[in-house]
Amino acid sequence: MLTELRIKNFKAWKDTGPIHLAPLTVIFGANSAGKSSLGHLLLALKQTALLTDRKRALHLGDANSPIDLGTFVDCLHGHDLKAKLELTLGWRLPASVTLNNPIQRGESYSGNAMRLESTIRADRNDQPQTESFEYTLLSDSTETLRARHWLDEKGKPEIEANPLNLVKKVGRKWALEAPEKFYRFADVTLARYQNADALTEFPLQLERMLAGLTYLGPLRDPPRRTYPWAGDSVPDVGQRGERAISAILSARQEGRELNRGYRRPLKPFDVFIAEWLHELGVIDQFELKQVAKGRKDYEVLVRTVKTSPQVKLTDVGFGVSQVLPALVQAFYAQPDTTVWMEQPEIHLHPRVQAALADAFISAVQSRQKDGPRNVQLIVESHSEAFLMRLQRRIAEDLIRPEEVAVYFVRQTPSGVDLEALKLDMFGEIENWPDDFFGDEMSEIVARTTAAVSRRQKAGSTHD
Repeated sequence: MLTELRIKNFKAWKDTGPIHLAPLTVIFGANSAGKSSLGHLLLALKQTALLTDRKRALHLGDANSPIDLGTFVDCLHGHDLKAKLELTLGWRLPASVTLNNPIQRGESYSGNAMRLESTIRADRNDQPQTESFEYTLLSDSTETLRARHWLDEKGKPEIEANPLNLVKKVGRKWALEAPEKFYRFADVTLARYQNADALTEFPLQLERMLAGLTYLGPLRDPPRRTYPWAGDSVPDVGQRGERAISAILSARQEGRELNRGYRRPLKPFDVFIAEWLHELGVIDQFELKQVAKGRKDYEVLVRTVKTSPQVKLTDVGFGVSQVLPALVQAFYAQPDTTVWMEQPEIHLHPRVQAALADAFISAVQSRQKDGPRNVQLIVESHSEAFLMRLQRRIAEDLIRPEEVAVYFVRQTPSGVDLEALKLDMFGEIENWPDDFFGDEMSEIVARTTAAVSRRQKAGSTHD
């Protein structure tokens, strides 16, 4: 689970400042303010980690990748090739790790969280090149081990760890290799030392965290009359929600069960999702049915109200098919993973938008047979109803303020600004920004003035 994020010189962001990420993090702001670029950079990091080419510092994307950010100069703030892209990622580990010094008995370093700080600059060909990265192992908030890899002013690779003392192997002193990707020690570099193997745990944990990052975009596939599924398991619902039905069927086949919290009854995944759709108020009944025995095609049948006949998903309002991927991904995500969503409330009535906040609270609190899922949701939204329901649930003590982080992104004369909103135990926002959801007072004044003017004109006409 991500705990902190900071980005410098990326797209609209000169510096985001430190961003604390909670289990349920919500980012509000105007269109084109820069909200989405934060999630897009994380996707670029993930696709870089999956790339077989270890020499490429950052895979910005192509026609076949999940995200395409263009060229490196496109990504740099102000398109300034002299600027350096800097990023900080902090995350909590699923389980504590212990790194041992093999040449010093009893010397070990343990922690349950990690941080990566990486700096990427343009090389002579204007391509991204890793200048440095540094890992920190933390036990709660206490640093236990640091490891840094960088290029000096002449481009010579250097490496150090503290308090671990790296000891070179006896024999010929081979030169170190440059950093690989934006986060890896080259195998050849670590092989130069007698006790550097423990440092491999850092990139392994980063890759594990990034592998668990999923993304759902704001544009989702329209409903279909039938959905193909051959029995294979899918990793997520897809960026457009195109695999949402396959995910439900996969979870049903695997026998996955969820509940809404400690000591609440476990229910099959498809039943769990159907109940949430009913609770959201978008439909009364939801069923997945195989078209015919032996066929790999399935249809989604729904009842909008209890007395209505069953119809296919294509024959009801568009909002059902749009909210379904968001709902499924929130609960389908594997334990200790992060889901980034853009506008899950799109095409929904404000009443349903408010109820969606309840579903997401349940998603971060839900449990499986073997315990809490510890799933994190980072949501980009424009919904006032969503925020108000979230505030209400904090006031009702159904979710703690520390489990929620809310941010507001806005354009200022000096650039894009990210402001953390302070929520107290009563759900009140202590630093409510101006024009958060538009200038409501100006609308009221303008409407009142127009009404008075029309009444005066109407009175004059009657006279």
